[in-house]
Formats: sequence, C-alpha cells, structure tokens
Amino acid sequence: MKKLRLIILLLGVMKINSSYSQSQEECLNNLSIFAESAKVKNYDAAYDTWKFVLESCPKINLAVYTYGERILKHKIKNSSGEEQENFKKSLVLLYDKWILNFPNKKGVSRVGNILSTKAQVMIDYKMANDAEVYKVFDQAYKKDPESFTNPKGLYNYFNTLYKQYKSGENNVTPEHLFNMYEEISEKFELEATKLAKKLDKILIKIDNDEPLTNRETKNKRVYEVNSRAIGIFLSNLDAIISIEATCNNLIPLYKRNFEENKLNSVWLKRAASRMDGKDCSDDPFFVTLVEALHNIEPSADSAYYLGLLNDKKGKSSEALKYYEESISLESDQYKKAKILYKIAVKFKKSGRKQSARNYARKALRNQPSMGRAYLLIASLYASSANDCGDSQFNKRAIYWLAAEVANKAGRVDASIKKLANKTAKSYMGRAPSKTDIFSEANEGSKITFNCWVGASVRVPKL
Repeated sequence: MKKLRLIILLLGVMKINSSYSQSQEECLNNLSIFAESAKVKNYDAAYDTWKFVLESCPKINLAVYTYGERILKHKIKNSSGEEQENFKKSLVLLYDKWILNFPNKKGVSRVGNILSTKAQVMIDYKMANDAEVYKVFDQAYKKDPESFTNPKGLYNYFNTLYKQYKSGENNVTPEHLFNMYEEISEKFELEATKLAKKLDKILIKIDNDEPLTNRETKNKRVYEVNSRAIGIFLSNLDAIISIEATCNNLIPLYKRNFEENKLNSVWLKRAASRMDGKDCSDDPFFVTLVEALHNIEPSADSAYYLGLLNDKKGKSSEALKYYEESISLESDQYKKAKILYKIAVKFKKSGRKQSARNYARKALRNQPSMGRAYLLIASLYASSANDCGDSQFNKRAIYWLAAEVANKAGRVDASIKKLANKTAKSYMGRAPSKTDIFSEANEGSKITFNCWVGASVRVPKL
C-alpha cells in the first residue's frame, strides 16, 4: 500500500513539473513574439501576447515592463472613452507590478524612477488630484532619491505641493513649502554637478584638441540634453518660489523658527543662502544667522557670508580674507567653483571688474562647464566699452570680445545655450557694422584693449 502511494506521489510531481515546463516554454515563446513586434513599434500586434506574459509569468523578463509601458501608451493614444480609461488604469498598475517584480536593474534600485514615472503619468492623463500625485512623488523621493532624477518629475514634485499650498488644501505650511524647495533645488544642483563632472572630462579633451571617440560624442549630446532640461525646470522652480520668497515673507518666517533651529547647521545654511539669494542680507537678522552658523560649524559657507557682511560694511580687505578662507575650507572643486562664482558676482556688483573676472576664471578652472561664469566675464567686457579704446570704433570693438565669450558659454553649458546665444547676438548688434569696417578700412586688423581687460580681437573680414 505504501509503495502504491509513493508511485502516485511521484507521478503527481512529474505531472506538475511537466506542466510548469510547458507553461514556462509558452511564456518564453510569447515573450519572443511580442518583443519582436514591439521592437518595430507594431504595438497592436504585440498587445495580446504581451498581456498573456504579464498575467502568466510577470517575473520572466524586464522587457515585459519596458515594452509594456510603450504598448499601453500607444493604446491610450489610439483609443477613447471607457476603453481608453481602462488602458490608463492598466498603465498605472503596470508600474506597481514593475516595482514588485523588477525593482532593480543591474543590481541598482530603480524604485524612485518607476514611482516618479507613475506619478508623472497620473498628471499627464489627469488620473488624480494634486494631493494624490504628490503622495506618489513623495514615496519615490523618500524610498529611493538616487534614481529619482528626472527634471520634469522633480519640478512637478514641488509644483503639486505648491498648488496645495496656494489652494489651502491639506494645510501646507510656509515652512514645509520652503523646506521642500530647498530639498528639490539641492537635488537639481546635485544632478547638475554629476552631469558637469562627466561633461568636463570631454571639454578638457576638446580644449586640448584631442579627438573624441564615437561614444564620447554621443555622450556629450546626451549630457547636453539633460543639462538643458535641468536648466529649464530649475528656472521654472525658481520662478514659482520667487513669488513667495520675498524678504517680507522670509524674514518673519526664519525669525519665527530660529530658536528651534539655531543649532541646526543645515537649516541655518539654507536660511542664509535664501536671504542672500533674495537680497535680504541687509537685514540685521542675516547677521544673527551667519554668526550662529559660524559658531556651531565654521565652514566654507559661513566664511563666505562673513566676507559678505564685511563687504557691506565697506571693509574690503577683511571681506577678501573671509572669501579666501571660504575657498580654502572647501575641498570639493565643484562646490568651490560655486563659491568662486558667487564671489565674482559680488565683485561685479561693487564695480570691481578685474577682481570679478579673476574669480570667474578661478571658478572655470574648477568647473570648465560653468557657462554662467563665461556670461559674467562677457558682461564685464560689454560694460567696459566706454573705458577701453582710443576711438569710437575701437571702443565698440570690445563687443566682439564680449560676444565671443558669450558664445563660449553656450558651447560649454547647454543649460544656458539659449540665453548665451541671445546675449551674444545682442553684443554683436552693438559692435561695429560692416559699413563701419569698410569706412575704417581695417578688416582683419588686431585691436588691443590696454585697459583692465588686457585682451585683443581681430576685426572681422568683409
């Protein structure tokens, strides 16, 4: 009797294994079928076999989700009414299954990317209100910020919170809004720096007249596209917060929260940075913030702000000492570049053009792709037209130099290319015309600026 039971059990196991093998083989066959159709964008032909694989063996291959996303977006685009709504719901559910079955790619988590994509889809197809979408973005950022890098998603993460703040929904406080702005803007800066590091290696090769590999040429285009996207959405983010971040709003807010945060260096840095950025640093409370920051954590940031305070008091040499201390305290070359650029801006505002250019050049030595530093130098040259040159023609010739530097800003930094091109065009419009060159009969000649600029240009040939 026991022997008979054993035989029946073995037969049952064999039947199960045979069934599993057949099912697995069917899944692989259907995977191959829908993938071939999807590769050539025949998404209608791929749909049924893809759906079978998703339902029968969701863990078989990542392609079920990457192609599935394209298939469903195609179906949404080419349907209407209830059928379209069902496809939208299927797409949202696909992201949930994606996280469940393939949360990683090559051993690296993609949860933040998948969740933020899901949230963006909910916006694109109007499937949820701001609070619901924000909740999904928030999950993405808190669970896996490393893979949540899409500029549009980061912008909408903040924008959905901002809309709740403006409508009074969910009682979003100004504190929460400004904290979130700082978080997201820092994330943008982090992603921009990652791109800059990759791009700078390529720019150095170009400056050294070294040929780029095909891969480097392709990567350069990708980095520039991503950099441009970061620039656009960060600008949009700043445009939103600029409405709320006035000195009249910031100062009372920071004063109200100072006591509970006076030992919090992150909060102090953000508050000081925001007040400086919005030109609120003339208020006495800015001194309170800076002193508190420097007392608990002397750093590059606190030294910079002390330099700024001394500059405002007219103590230029003392200010310069703190600025230099700020630079020496910062070990990260990209953070150092940002400090150097801020110092250059301060010198420009105070009319110290040569010092401003020197610090902008130092910033570029640390980050060759910092286009804004080139734009700053170009503006310094353009503002010196009346100070350089011994004739009206030679004075206006400096605009050629300014345009040349502005054009370089656009070449190295795709995020400001549009602004750089517009600026360069403006400078060229102020430079001598072809008629002027013809009248002077000096095409191709060299004009040297013996003022603080200490550079030269060639008169264009007609």
